[in-house]
Amino acid sequence: MERSSLLIADGNRDVCSHLKLLFSEMFGSIDCAADGIAAIKLFRRHVYHLVILDAMLPVADGRTVCRQICKMSDVPVVIISERSALPERLSAYRSGAEDYIVKPFEGDELLARMNIILRRREHVPAKPPRALIFFGLYIDTRSRTVYVNDIPVPLTPKEYDLLLLLSRNPGQVYTREMLIDIVWGDDFFGSPRTVDTHIKTLRNAIRPYHEHIVTIRGVGYRFDE
Repeated sequence: MERSSLLIADGNRDVCSHLKLLFSEMFGSIDCAADGIAAIKLFRRHVYHLVILDAMLPVADGRTVCRQICKMSDVPVVIISERSALPERLSAYRSGAEDYIVKPFEGDELLARMNIILRRREHVPAKPPRALIFFGLYIDTRSRTVYVNDIPVPLTPKEYDLLLLLSRNPGQVYTREMLIDIVWGDDFFGSPRTVDTHIKTLRNAIRPYHEHIVTIRGVGYRFDE
C-alpha cells in the first residue's frame, strides 16, 4: 500500500493524530481535515483510496460529507462514531458508508477492517472524482452535464470546458489568454473579450452559484470554493 492515500476527517485533533500514526505504515500519504467542508475540499483536489469520517464533524456532519463523496466517487468511506444505536448505523450505511466503527475502537481491529476494505478494492485503481460538487452546483465529468439544484442546465461545449477548468483548479487565476490557449487552442480567431462573453452566459446559466466565478480585474478569472 505504499502509494495508497488516506483522508481522515475528525474535529478532534488528538483523534486525527492517533489515526495518522496508526495508519502510517499502511498508507504512503495521509491528509487530515478538521471539519466537513475542509474534507470535501481536500477530496476534490486529491485522489484517495480510503476516507474515514467522524459522524459528528463540525460544519458538515459525517453523513452529509459521505453522501457528497459518494456522488463524486466510488472511493470507500468509513464512518466512526461514539453512537452505537442501530438507527445511527443504518443512517450511515444509507449515506453510502462502507463500514461503521464505534468509538472507542481497538487499533488492531480497525487496521484489520480497513485492510479487508482495501483488499476488496485492490484491483480497482483510484480515480479522480467523477463529479465536482459545490453546494447545489453539480458537474458530472463523465456525461459533461451540469446541474443546478438537481436541474440540468444547458451549456455550450466551451462554457462547460471553462467551468470544468476553473472548478478543477479553485483559487488559481487564469488570464484571458490562458483560457483561450487551453479551452480554444490554436483554432481560436477573435478578441480576448470572447472569453468575457462566454463567462457572462456561463454565470447566468449557473445562478445562484455564479459567484463561484470571480473576476480578477484587469487579469482574468478565478473559481472560489
